[in-house]
Amino acid sequence: MENKIKNDLLIRAAFSQPTERPPVWIMRQAGRFMKEYWEIKNKYSFLEMCKTPEIAADVTMLPIDLLGVDAAILFSDILVTAEAMGGELSFEQGVGPRFANPIRSEKDVDNLRVDCLEDLQYVADAIKVIQQRLDGSVPLIGFAGAPFTILSYLVEGGSSRDFKRTKTLLNNQPELAHRVLSKISEVTTAYLNMQIAAGVNAIQLFDSWALALSWSDYQEFSHRYNKDIISKLNRQDIPIISFAKGGSVFAPLMAETNPDVISIDWNADLLKIKQSLPKGIAVQGNLDPIVMYADKPVIKRKILELFERMRDEPGFIFNLGHGIMPDMPFDHVKYAVETIREYRY
Repeated sequence: MENKIKNDLLIRAAFSQPTERPPVWIMRQAGRFMKEYWEIKNKYSFLEMCKTPEIAADVTMLPIDLLGVDAAILFSDILVTAEAMGGELSFEQGVGPRFANPIRSEKDVDNLRVDCLEDLQYVADAIKVIQQRLDGSVPLIGFAGAPFTILSYLVEGGSSRDFKRTKTLLNNQPELAHRVLSKISEVTTAYLNMQIAAGVNAIQLFDSWALALSWSDYQEFSHRYNKDIISKLNRQDIPIISFAKGGSVFAPLMAETNPDVISIDWNADLLKIKQSLPKGIAVQGNLDPIVMYADKPVIKRKILELFERMRDEPGFIFNLGHGIMPDMPFDHVKYAVETIREYRY
């Protein structure tokens, strides 16, 4: 598939092949920092946008058309799997995602469906529309939320600062937690393979809240499920990117799941992490997103410092350490992308 993509920088870097410059894409690149996003968002709810293939395609294409990044990422949300399993999901302005029926009992766990792939068919439909629009220009990244992260939303009923309910479940009822995680893992594997069959060119597994866990809890309640999912993906020619927000401490364990790329947050030395990983695992990252608020000469300097540090390392994809904030100046993000595109090793 990759030889059909005109700009295959991301695929080559993900497979640790030589590239003339680092490829760039940015988490949340089709988001609230763009006025064009709001022109769409003001007409539809967030879930309507995700579930209408033509609208999802419109939003996915925004950063390709307006920023010139080297990859598109499917416009969707990590929580669509939890909704398909039976979570009553809504998004509230200024609050974020909410589940009206959080997991509070064994019966709630029994009620979680695993045979729910047909409820996610809209994602496969969106992928097909997006690929028609991209017409082989750049790769399309598909994604899913990792089981622990999805569990935390289902147990907390939304976002959380301290994950008290989730961690109390892990501590007091580990068997029940494992039942939920097994169900999520089964759905996530099927869902990602559906995305691959529909035509994505790469996959990212988002373990957004892994940093809430201790090392041993991460091993038991996150790592083993991520490893299971990755081992079951139809990944021929499809690079797999593993991401844990703030989770560079877990990089040695993440490497054991056998991804092609590990995405590293900005609080780690990217070169040291890269050199500590097994040969053939690429890294993605890891500029502090807050740099995008700085003056343009500072943005350029910080990017070039990172590139010079990574200069002799094949297998490097530029990204922010996490994502774009809603109030980031669009022209600063565009300037960053232009700086990267002009660079040559």
